Parts: sequence; structure tokens; C-alpha cells
Amino acid sequence: MPGIDECLLEAMSLPGARGAWLVDWTSGLALGAAGDSPVGDHETTAAEAAELARAAAEYDSFAGARPTPAAAAGTGGGAAGARPVGTAQGPGASGGPAQAPSTSAGAARAPGTTGGASPRVDVSPRVDVPLSEGELAKGPPVEDLIVTTRSGYHVLRFVETAFDSSVFLHLWLDRDTGNLALARLRLRDLAERLVLG
Repeated sequence: MPGIDECLLEAMSLPGARGAWLVDWTSGLALGAAGDSPVGDHETTAAEAAELARAAAEYDSFAGARPTPAAAAGTGGGAAGARPVGTAQGPGASGGPAQAPSTSAGAARAPGTTGGASPRVDVSPRVDVPLSEGELAKGPPVEDLIVTTRSGYHVLRFVETAFDSSVFLHLWLDRDTGNLALARLRLRDLAERLVLG
């Protein structure tokens, strides 16, 4: 099982590898670095990549949906009883998408509404509930991220650890000589074998 330095050297052996980092996305600090940096400074690259990783890991649009209290309790919050955010509700609502309010007097109104009232739209925050042990999601909320630039690829692979970590591997590949598919597979393998501590 490789440590940080061995892991980064193995990542640098991939075809087209130009730089590799192990980064803590909560602090933005590079725990290790090898090769070149796209901006000439490893710490700047680590901090900028950490911002991207943090956004992907913290926003539900990227990290995936978690069950709502109704779904977890089995009280109609599942697919049959779910009402997606942005749908109309209330007396006479059709259940279809909510229509944007209009400022013109003759504008069309959502079915079932009267006067100048617009349909209510559910914008309340979702409440997370603890999952049972059988439902507990293992590992980081995102597996990897790929950023394609005109000259290369940046692959960020989140690392699962025994402690509550926020660590990822970042590999910078040359676009002409790098093999993106191979890099993803090898980074997954390295992330599984990496020993931290």
C-alpha cells in the first residue's frame, strides 16, 4: 500500500501526466505534489482545485440527493407521493410545473388560481435525516471530477479514508498524450490503496 509520495510518483508514471497532487479540500493545502503546475505554483493549483472539489462535494446537484424525511419514514415521500420542487400546490393546482409570475394584467395564470395570485412554489430547504446502517452511503459524495481544457485534462479523484477526510487526488494530463480513461481507472486504484496517517 503506497504512501503519499509513492502514490504521486505512480500517478506521474501515467502517459501524459504533467502534475499530481494530494489535496485537502477543506483547507486547500497540498499534502503532496509531484511534477509541474499549470500556474507555476503547486499551492495555488491545490487551492484552486480545492474550491472546485468543495463545490462538487457540498452541493446536492453534484453530490446526489439524500432521502427526505417522508421518504425515509415511508410516508408517501417516495416516487408516488413526491412533489418536485418548483411544482404548483394548493387548491386547484394542476400538479404541473409552476408558472413564473407575470406583471402584465392580461397574462395567463396557472390553472386553478384566481385574481392576481400566483401558484405557491415549494422552496423550503430539504431536511436531511440519518440513514440506517443498511442505507448508509459509503465513501465520498462524489467519485471524481474531470475538467477539460484546451491543452489538458484535470482529474480529481476523491479518497475514502477510515476517518472523516476531505482529501482528493488531482492529476493534470496533457491533452495530446494523456489517456483519460486509463487515468480514471488508475486514480481509482491509487485512491483505494493510498495509506494516509
